[in-house]
Amino acid sequence: MQKLILTLFFLATTFTLVAQDSELTLERIFSSNEFQSERSKSLRWFNGGNDFTTLEMSAKTDGGFDIVKTNTRNGTQEVLIPAEWLIPEGSKNPLRIADYEWSEDKRKVLIFTNTARVWRYHTKGDYWVLNLNTKKLKKVGGVDARPSTLMFAKFSPDGNKVAYVREHNIYVESLADDKITALTTDGTDKIINGTFDWVYEEEFSCRDGFRWSPDGTKIAYWRLDASTIKNFLMINNTDSLYSFTIPVQYPKAGEKPSEAKVGVVNVNGGKTTWMQLPGDAANQYIPRMIWKPNSEALLVQHINREQNHNKVTLCDVNTGAVKVVYEDKETAWLDAVDDFQYLKDGNSFTWVSQKSGWKAAYKITNGKEIQLTSSDYDMINIVLIDEKYNWLYFMASPNKATQKYLYRTKMNGKGKAERLTPKNQPGTHSYDISPNGKFAKHNYSTAEMPPITELISLPNHEVLKTLVSNSELKQKVSALDRNPMEFFKVSVNDGTSLDAYMIKPTDFDASEKYPVLFYVYGEPWNQTVKDAWGGSNYLWHLYLAQQGYIVMSIDNRGTPAPKGREWRKSVYGQIGVLSSKDQAEATQKIVETYPFVDEDRIGIWGWSGGGSMTLNMMFRYPEIYKTGISVAPVPDQRLYDNIYQERYSGVPQLMPESYQKGSPINYAKNLEGNLLVLHGTGDDNVHYQGTEMLINELIKHNKIFSMMSYPNRSHGIHEGENTSRHLREILTNYLITNLPAGAK
Repeated sequence: MQKLILTLFFLATTFTLVAQDSELTLERIFSSNEFQSERSKSLRWFNGGNDFTTLEMSAKTDGGFDIVKTNTRNGTQEVLIPAEWLIPEGSKNPLRIADYEWSEDKRKVLIFTNTARVWRYHTKGDYWVLNLNTKKLKKVGGVDARPSTLMFAKFSPDGNKVAYVREHNIYVESLADDKITALTTDGTDKIINGTFDWVYEEEFSCRDGFRWSPDGTKIAYWRLDASTIKNFLMINNTDSLYSFTIPVQYPKAGEKPSEAKVGVVNVNGGKTTWMQLPGDAANQYIPRMIWKPNSEALLVQHINREQNHNKVTLCDVNTGAVKVVYEDKETAWLDAVDDFQYLKDGNSFTWVSQKSGWKAAYKITNGKEIQLTSSDYDMINIVLIDEKYNWLYFMASPNKATQKYLYRTKMNGKGKAERLTPKNQPGTHSYDISPNGKFAKHNYSTAEMPPITELISLPNHEVLKTLVSNSELKQKVSALDRNPMEFFKVSVNDGTSLDAYMIKPTDFDASEKYPVLFYVYGEPWNQTVKDAWGGSNYLWHLYLAQQGYIVMSIDNRGTPAPKGREWRKSVYGQIGVLSSKDQAEATQKIVETYPFVDEDRIGIWGWSGGGSMTLNMMFRYPEIYKTGISVAPVPDQRLYDNIYQERYSGVPQLMPESYQKGSPINYAKNLEGNLLVLHGTGDDNVHYQGTEMLINELIKHNKIFSMMSYPNRSHGIHEGENTSRHLREILTNYLITNLPAGAK
């Protein structure tokens, strides 16, 4: 009898453990580290890629890290910098390394530490130089530098100087005699030298705003005059007895941007030579700049206010004289070109354009162009240019816009591109290729497989070492009760085919009807239908499927999928209009095609641009969508920043109808279903102001809705204890209450 009781107890315990492993909870997803992905160590290529360096926990110092060199092919290791070398005089502990940079001769290393956040990233901090010959550790910045105030420090080409930005001025410091030279002195909160204002950082990814000349004698830098930019005031009600405001320099759509110009100054100081770019400096942008290899000229991208005309301009750094050497024009918009560099001949540079109808790489020489990649599919981005062996490595996915693979082609634009990613590895891939083109750090995942990171050789794609397997996470995910994510296509009324996916409930019965929750983004900044690991968002969707929901997502036209120029640019001037039409027509087709979809239980949710799209769907198509959850939306496009919104919607003064028709707030009177809006009051990106204006509009039309604000949280609504878990609890409870789960 005792044996029988023990056996039954064992079976019951086993069943309970299996059930616990197979069933998701919000606590498991958002309050524990159970499903956290492993991340590979940051890797710096060394000796062209034959070696690399990493940070490794020191065995000799508590909390310290050694900088270790590893042979890429055979894995042999050598400690280049032990942690004890990084202990400042008078301190017991080594510096905590946030980042580091080698000098060109590899005899010095620049350590970034004690960092502070500037909007999105930690770009302020302290810098120290370690001389490997003398073992001497020196703090950069001098006695006047307050802690955590230096930005973007970098060695001169010869390694004997360091330049950096401090409080909106640029300095050069000699490592031989500690002499510090101020190259600019007019920096203030409004005059910004060597870095950028909020909107340049957010929308052009501009942060580091100065460049050493190749010969090390000059520095080119951006100067922004933000004197006319108005402050948007966020209010903090909770962190002190009296509320206080937080100002953000924020040019909204229709407002002129900061005046930007580029200058060149000798590293020994003196007068800046300004590049004489024509036009109104407050009605144009300078998002990219590179040095010509001879150090006598700069090449800048000079974009008009409408962002549809990019003049690539050669600037003489001695006189400031300028000459347009290449132009790209669009009827919609142009993106700043990131894949923009000089080749070794000193006259040719790389370019990316969609002029052929597809995104392609070009080589530009004396105004003449050679197209390097196909006109039959999109080149997504350039990964490496290997001039020694005449190869261009790039990412593409000619047949599946939900995936991404590595290709290479000859630099002469002839011949067919060769796919290097193995055919048996579907999904989304990324590569950090060594400068010599022989090796790469390779990361890949699928929608249902967590990331794997490997060290590989090229071009054979042989795995030399698995850096991250995420085997434990894979086992956790494999144990979950789930149905596979199904990718499919749905055609809208004009025949355009849209990519989509669905996750069915775990107890799915095709003869029953189920509620559907659509996950949406829908704007030109991102796509949701990707065969890539989605982390906690994917797990939350699985959790909802376990509760009895079908979860779907559709990528409408205008999302940045590799499906050609017309696909992406068709939404120009009709953001929120064509995209919501695509979503609604696709949803109707899904209802007609799949009898297990309950058309009376259709919901939708999204964040940021997806929050705006959720509002559009609820207001424009109330007969389709019964419940919506909108997180951090832009209800009125006039409230968002000028660079992003004018790029896709036009300048408001020139295209007012675009803003009128595209803003969901103008259709709020049509709300019929259940709506929940969530927003962080400290959102410097998508201001809480918009949600308050939406609230007023809904009140005016006597529309009942639900609202949750998160005090002082930013756009990601993650600051503060338990915030992420709480937000998902709110979302989940609202769904269960207003869009009942399960089969009917």
